[in-house]
Amino acid sequence: MAMGPRGMSRGYLTEEEKANRPKVTLPLLKRIFSYLAPYWKQMILVLTFIVLSSIMGLLPSVLTGRIIDEGLINRDMRMLIILIVVSLGVTLGANLIRVGESYLNNWIAQHITYDMRNKMYRHLQQMSQKFFTTNNQGDIITRMTSDISGVERVVTSTFTSILSNSITLIVAVIIMFRENWILATVGVLVIPLFTIPTRWAGKTRWELTQDAQECNDEINGILNETLSVSGQLLVKLFGKEDYEYDRYKNVNYRMISLNLKESMAGRWFMVIINTFSSVGPMLLYLVGGILMMKYNSDLTVGDITVLVALLGKMYGPVNSLLNIQVEWIRSMALFTRIFEYYDMPVEIKNSENPVTPAHVEGNVAFKNVEFSYDNERKILKDINFELKSGQSIALVGPSGSGKSTIANLIPRLYDVCGGTITLDGADIRSLDLAWLRDQVGIVSQETYMFNGTIKENLLYAKPDATDEELMAACKKANIDDFILKQEKGLDTMVGNRGLKLSGGEKQRLSIARVLLKDPAILIFDEATASLDSISEKKIQDAINPIIESRTSILIAHRLSTILAADEILVIRDGVIAERGVHADLVKAGGTYTELYETQFYRPEEENA
Repeated sequence: MAMGPRGMSRGYLTEEEKANRPKVTLPLLKRIFSYLAPYWKQMILVLTFIVLSSIMGLLPSVLTGRIIDEGLINRDMRMLIILIVVSLGVTLGANLIRVGESYLNNWIAQHITYDMRNKMYRHLQQMSQKFFTTNNQGDIITRMTSDISGVERVVTSTFTSILSNSITLIVAVIIMFRENWILATVGVLVIPLFTIPTRWAGKTRWELTQDAQECNDEINGILNETLSVSGQLLVKLFGKEDYEYDRYKNVNYRMISLNLKESMAGRWFMVIINTFSSVGPMLLYLVGGILMMKYNSDLTVGDITVLVALLGKMYGPVNSLLNIQVEWIRSMALFTRIFEYYDMPVEIKNSENPVTPAHVEGNVAFKNVEFSYDNERKILKDINFELKSGQSIALVGPSGSGKSTIANLIPRLYDVCGGTITLDGADIRSLDLAWLRDQVGIVSQETYMFNGTIKENLLYAKPDATDEELMAACKKANIDDFILKQEKGLDTMVGNRGLKLSGGEKQRLSIARVLLKDPAILIFDEATASLDSISEKKIQDAINPIIESRTSILIAHRLSTILAADEILVIRDGVIAERGVHADLVKAGGTYTELYETQFYRPEEENA
């Protein structure tokens, strides 16, 4: 059964769960059980173990009656010992079977979640960039981790709980009616009296626990906000220490009140359970006594003991099955969330017969290209340009004009909405996707480094590269001097996301990594935008020799970084507003002139 805050059984649906209750259909059930199909042999064995353990778990209760009647009351020591040994043997056997059932159950659950995680990860890898920019990253990770991990609980708990509890109840009721139908009827009628107050008390405690959990989340939020490096600095700068202290104190006091209520509710919860769990046995003893004393029934003390023991065995399964609807809904919701991601279409994929050219020159052409992220507002409109092998172009313009979008269309991170992009004359949508992306190297403004060594980050581009090849790429990227100065050289740790490196060092390592990939087309997307002038100079010194020998696209706000380009395209509002070389564009008096004057000089200051 699913567990709520502080480990308490969640026997009640939240308002959100009620609102998002999934529709259970036959196709959904078939799809769920399709994941069990590869393990049908193990499932049959698990079901066999569950049936055996459920039946054997009730036998000691039945044997107790014989121990009392045939062993103790009849004073038969031999029979007493035999029955005790058999009872212990059955108990041990049932427990051993449960161990085997538990292992097999977990084995199946682990393999199912293994299959589902692999399928989900592979599917997410194939999703377009649009998917990751549109969907919340936390939600994506939750589907991969918590949701699929929940499947393990469904397999090991919910499904087996239904079967095990049902068998236990059925067998217990049959044995009780075989012993004495009158006492069996009394016992069965008593069970609802036990479950009603138990569920009421449980619901009250669950609501208090949820309130306490929400209060605890609020406390954690305050602590995360005000005790982090940035948060604490903000509190100090604005003199909000007393305000934040009062806020924390009030929530903390509310937490104490809820904890006390929850604790007392737990005590009352146990009082109710213990009281009502005693009502049933007392009634059986009373009715049994009346039958024995008043009506000379052939009922024995052992028979009454058996019925009382079986009644006690029924409380847990009944309570569990009453909550099974809640667990069933949660299980179906879990699978629905997972399947929702599985069913998301892969927008960018290979054509039916993808082409893998034996040779690439690097000629890129945009022909009447149009693009929109949401099929409403056009980001690019009628973009036309050609980039010959070995040449370089620069894309400049205001933020949001579509420069980076042009770069992202070449490796098919997104697909065009209209027009075509060709590589050496072939539509890129006809080329093998992996091959195409292998031909394109991008150095972006936001350089990503894994939490490892410099060497490990560089080898991501070429796993079999030698140290000599790594250092040669680093030399071209103007980062070799920095590496040689480090005590551990290439084995220097870069930290999480490269936080141990400066922005310029990360950018130059990124360039070295791309050079190791050895792509036919290089794209520098705002590679120096957030750097100081010294770091910019070092990166520019690394870029200039590279673009002289490779097909390159430079995207920049700073005009000083694109002067070496063969042609400059000025992008404004999704169209190519101007094109040409630097000297001509400066004189044209358009957008480029405006950008140039903003960065290099102001006419009014010159006149003054």
